[in-house]
Amino acid sequence: MQRRHFVQTVAAGSALGSLGLLGGCASTTAGGSGPHVVVIGGGYAGATAAKYTRLFSEGKVRVTLIEPNAQFISCPISNLVIGGIKQIADITIPYDNLEKRHGVKIVRDRATAIDPEKRVVKLAGGGEIGYDRLIVSPGIDFMWETLPGMAKPGAQDKVLHAWKAGPQTVALRKQLEDMPDGGVYALSIPLAPYRCPPGPYERACMVAHYFKKAKPKSKVIIFDANDDIQSKKALFLKAWDEHYKGIIEYRPKHRVVDVDAATNTLKFEFNDDFKGAVLNVVPNMRAGDIAVQAGLATANKRWCEVDFLTFESKAVKNVHVLGDAIQIAPAMPKSGHMANQHGKTCAAAVVSLLMGKEPPKTPLYANTCYSFVTDEDVVHVASVHRYDPEKKTMLTVPGSGGVSARASELEGRYALAWARNIWADTLA
Repeated sequence: MQRRHFVQTVAAGSALGSLGLLGGCASTTAGGSGPHVVVIGGGYAGATAAKYTRLFSEGKVRVTLIEPNAQFISCPISNLVIGGIKQIADITIPYDNLEKRHGVKIVRDRATAIDPEKRVVKLAGGGEIGYDRLIVSPGIDFMWETLPGMAKPGAQDKVLHAWKAGPQTVALRKQLEDMPDGGVYALSIPLAPYRCPPGPYERACMVAHYFKKAKPKSKVIIFDANDDIQSKKALFLKAWDEHYKGIIEYRPKHRVVDVDAATNTLKFEFNDDFKGAVLNVVPNMRAGDIAVQAGLATANKRWCEVDFLTFESKAVKNVHVLGDAIQIAPAMPKSGHMANQHGKTCAAAVVSLLMGKEPPKTPLYANTCYSFVTDEDVVHVASVHRYDPEKKTMLTVPGSGGVSARASELEGRYALAWARNIWADTLA
């Protein structure tokens, strides 16, 4: 489908020269004279949208990507770094090719405000960038206000989330290495929706795999605020029984309401306090700060509602929101693969809109998510989603997708190949 849309859109874009593009905003930083699209956030969705806006428009639309980080670090596969199977360098990719190969102008700064009336993004460094269309892809930020103890000095440096791949990923691995054999690693999972539904259960497997080899007296306890395992339940339970019996313990309906970082203690809504050797607290999440500040988070002030044909915000015109920050459609996971699909769908729509054309009416895209249960064996879940014009949302195509029959080393090779391919599709 993506190739079909690519071909359709490029074909439409070929007629662009005779039709003429809309005029660009005057206060831009990208070179040239075409319309200007600014993208905030260089994650899976934002980087894909930046690249494919250039591709779909055959370079006729200028694109500026605002991203504070020097390099892309992948959340998918990052649990392998925590388990000691991969290094952080293995999941780190430079942004260089977006600029060199595709002509995306990269501004290494942080967006601090959006003025939709003037169509301007303000930067932490003091500058501002004008746009004709703005794509906001800020990922998630954490609702620290739901865990008052984490506001104390040093608490967030000691009790890690590691839910944004980067320095905390490495720091959590170090905490596990420093933990004495016989200690307990306690992982708390927030109520859904949260980024990467199977991610916590994969992380438990990776830590247990490390303990099994290096610290066999140690344990993993999963404190899940949800009533049950959120993804690939039967496959994870089978893996825990076959590989980690006596190491992993799962406790559902345990909602963390506070953390005492000084004593490494979790405090629950209804259950007794628990003290662990290493706490890994994944907090409640919402759309990234810039989306909330700009008034884009219209669903309980957490997630951004969008038109799924264009990903344009339902609250602010000419502003599109992608990836983990949006209010998801039914059965639509917050995953890296899904964010990549959002980026392409949005890019095709934005190019069409800038050409004065109707965006594609039948978006159709897929999701695949692999989870390592050992250092080699992997399970997956897949789904296909199609736009429903009556309900104006994306719905799962009946009979599509499914989960693995069993964990296998072959799927482990597929998982690593998936990672290499989606990194290339997003950034190369």
